[in-house]
Amino acid sequence: MRTRLAALLAAASLAACATSPLGRNQLILFPDEQLDQMGVTAWQQIKQETPVDRDRSINRYVNCVALALTGELPGGGADAWEVSVFEGEEANAFALPGRKIGVFEGLLDVARNQDQLAAVIGHEIAHVESQHANERVSTAFAAETGLQLAQIAAGASTPAQQQLFGLLGLGTQVGLLLPFNRRQESEADLIGLDLMAKAGFDPRASVELWKNMAAAGGGSPPEFLSTHPSGDRRIRELSARMPQAMQAYERARAQGRSPQCGSP
Repeated sequence: MRTRLAALLAAASLAACATSPLGRNQLILFPDEQLDQMGVTAWQQIKQETPVDRDRSINRYVNCVALALTGELPGGGADAWEVSVFEGEEANAFALPGRKIGVFEGLLDVARNQDQLAAVIGHEIAHVESQHANERVSTAFAAETGLQLAQIAAGASTPAQQQLFGLLGLGTQVGLLLPFNRRQESEADLIGLDLMAKAGFDPRASVELWKNMAAAGGGSPPEFLSTHPSGDRRIRELSARMPQAMQAYERARAQGRSPQCGSP
């Protein structure tokens, strides 16, 4: 353990060389394989504790949107990402290292068409592709060098499971998502916007989606919105990047990328 600890601390000196897709410096100490293992462990726990929606039309719809998005990623073939729809009224979605995507039924009441659903799923995929969970784990490790990542990855105890979920942005109760920091959330918005445009989804739907989120519940926002930064700033940032996203969208449509996922 001490040898590995020394190696990881030495790697921290190179952290300035790690950058996000938008060029932000990141603290990245752990290999992708280890984060993937942690994500798979959390995913298995979620699937054990949360009923999976068996409606074929809903699953076909969500998988169609997710596949169009992941198809734009390196190595993003049909079987590259696992997608599950979970029962529950929460307007939530999440993605985990290890290429796992979860969507709760309640999200479909707020994301009213395929483009709006793509905005949410694209945002969550962007967290994974930008290594935001690795940043969380790396920051926790740097702050507390006694962090037992092997135990956490194995999910050996309830405290370890709780710490694992927290680091990956999941609450201890499935259906509650914890916020990444504001910079990470803003990055995920913009990277997700670019991804949905490249896949042929209308990026303008992202702004309408967040307006729907804000209006949901008659002033009592859904869980997804309450745990993510929101408001005028989010919409301003999306709008500022919209001309670039629209160019990517128009190129995608000209090249024949026009998802037809219908509705559930």
